[in-house]
Amino acid sequence: MNQTTRKTDMDAIVSDDAERVEGKDVTLYFDGKRCIHARYCVTGAPDTFVANVEGDWLYPDRSDPDHLLHIAKQCPSGAIQIVRKDDGLDEHPPQVNTARIYENGPYAVHAEIILDGKADGTRRVLCRCGLSAKKPYCDGSHKGDKDDQDPFIASGEPETRDMTMMEERGGPLRINPQMDGPLMVSGPVEILAGTGRGIERTQTCRLCRCGASQNKPFCDGSHARVGFKTD
Repeated sequence: MNQTTRKTDMDAIVSDDAERVEGKDVTLYFDGKRCIHARYCVTGAPDTFVANVEGDWLYPDRSDPDHLLHIAKQCPSGAIQIVRKDDGLDEHPPQVNTARIYENGPYAVHAEIILDGKADGTRRVLCRCGLSAKKPYCDGSHKGDKDDQDPFIASGEPETRDMTMMEERGGPLRINPQMDGPLMVSGPVEILAGTGRGIERTQTCRLCRCGASQNKPFCDGSHARVGFKTD
């Protein structure tokens, strides 16, 4: 895939006001609207991602392109993206699609994501507390520090269900947020606990995003009972 194609794809992945910095070997994008402050960037490449400064803070030429790619792939929300200008390897969808459950927090999805019918990159963090103002994406509201909301409390370690090996483990993962309802997931996915322990391998599921299910992370219809609204 050439650089022009990658930049065209990036237009659909990052928001219009994402920061873009041209380096010698890479173009670095930072999308603050996606960031959940996982801090892999400022701890893994502190010379490139300079924290707690005013003004310029992104310096792609201070890190090796392979290392920057590694850092980008660690960013669960997709806030960090790079387009390489050299002949090095670019980012590709994973061989195994995963949805990781953060304790008291969101879902971190790693796959070739098709969200609501549109390609949406390979890394996204989706709300499961029901409080985000940027649904279906997480905006940090689970922390309970906005409008005197209580923090979201939900285990990141639910019980293991069916971990039967699937023939296909990668490929497109379709996620369709239902109006006032759950995330409908179609395609091979391994749902993982926060520690990486397997919860379920499945080809289809409904993931709770109202925060009220008694069968988290799966929907049990509680969104109707609590009057969950997606708008």
